[in-house]
Amino acid sequence: MTLLQSSLTNFNLRFSSFRLTVYSKNGRNGMMHQTLTRRQFVKITTSLAGLAVVSRIFGTQTNPPTAPLPKRTAVDQVLLGKTGLKLSRLGLGTGSNNGWTQVALGKQGFIKLVHAAFDKGITYIDTAETYQTFEWIGDAIKGLPREKLFIQSKIPGKPENVLAAIDRHRKTFNTDYIDSLLIHCMVRGNWTEEWKRVMDAFDQAKEKKWIRAKGVSCHTLPALRAAANTDWAEVHLVRVNPQGKFIDGEQVEWGARHTNDIAPVMEQIKKMHANGCGVIGMKIIGNGTFTDPADRDKAIRFAMACADIDAIVIGFANESEINEAIRRVNRALAEA
Repeated sequence: MTLLQSSLTNFNLRFSSFRLTVYSKNGRNGMMHQTLTRRQFVKITTSLAGLAVVSRIFGTQTNPPTAPLPKRTAVDQVLLGKTGLKLSRLGLGTGSNNGWTQVALGKQGFIKLVHAAFDKGITYIDTAETYQTFEWIGDAIKGLPREKLFIQSKIPGKPENVLAAIDRHRKTFNTDYIDSLLIHCMVRGNWTEEWKRVMDAFDQAKEKKWIRAKGVSCHTLPALRAAANTDWAEVHLVRVNPQGKFIDGEQVEWGARHTNDIAPVMEQIKKMHANGCGVIGMKIIGNGTFTDPADRDKAIRFAMACADIDAIVIGFANESEINEAIRRVNRALAEA
């Protein structure tokens, strides 16, 4: 006697007078019921048991459906490469037109904009020493939970005392540390040699825990290639949009307004990501020149479709622009 037969025999002995009433829902007539005899019930369960045995033997057991992937949004907290740091996928830029766009709001208007962005889930704030809003950042983040913010800033040129320049950021922002600090706006292919003293000071600042990650922003392809090839940088801020507006090219000049091919830039971004570096896209909407909504949508979709880009930053002039960007990012992610 097989195990299955034995189980069914015991079942029959125990339930010799078994009758079962099954209730089910009828869409038009409400509830309906059907009474099964013991013989009918045993016939049904025998068939089901046999199917279970066959499934185990032939490996045809049906697995439960897999849970759908979590919905991705503009305000997700994403990892920045292998730095271990997290930031919102969409960041608030404070340097549009060198910050003059945000300055036009007035200080209280700027503070309100920063808080509105945070309330929507944007925790990444991007600034720089050369931005007109730099001195306002400390007051803008006052009252916000510091541990939930990701503040990225940039230091231009070659300060005589680099550590003092870094410390100025901490004091201006009234914070113990800067999450990510970048060497600002490199254009030369040999910048890793020319800025060696600055890079060493950044390393010292990281040892002091004044900064949590270090990196560079580039504005030419020669500088970008050098950035991708150095193991010093942990974070890269890269100009990205498929239209090629304000994108790094071979021209070694700051502020070049040429339209360039995005393909060589994406090649370097891929290399940066493969090296475990954090990659943040900037100039997503062409330095604010994409006045056509279709261009903005195209650029955001391009960035969201690139797995090598961790986050993006866009400079906003008002809350409506923030809302639009969040909607476009969310839609792009949902349709990716």
